[in-house]
Amino acid sequence: MVNVSEMAPSGKRKNTTSDAVDIIFENLYKGKPKRVSALQKEYLNARLARAIYDLRTGAGLTQKQLADLVGTHASAISRLENADYGGHSLQMLQKIAAVFSGRIEIRFVPASKAQRYLRTPEGKQLDIKQVVA
Repeated sequence: MVNVSEMAPSGKRKNTTSDAVDIIFENLYKGKPKRVSALQKEYLNARLARAIYDLRTGAGLTQKQLADLVGTHASAISRLENADYGGHSLQMLQKIAAVFSGRIEIRFVPASKAQRYLRTPEGKQLDIKQVVA
């Protein structure tokens, strides 16, 4: 990140940045809770889609094979693996988890933390600015 000082109209120096992530965050997300909420929702959808894909491909299964194991169609698995899909049902996620001898974990966090941070599947906490990058 490169910080540049420039003169503000008041005659005082103000710091500006050329860091693209900071600029995007400042312009699109800072002080805009609805946008932050939408980002969090899309991030969760992407994480779910990726987790299902990773489980399936890690086990060497096709979408059809996984669909047969959970009692659905390959097109349903395709939708679940699509980051733009937001219709994940807990029942279907539990069926998929059971195929891989796993379980679903759900956590509720205070809104103040949810507004600023997201968690990776590995449990690493990300500042929203990192997700925008």
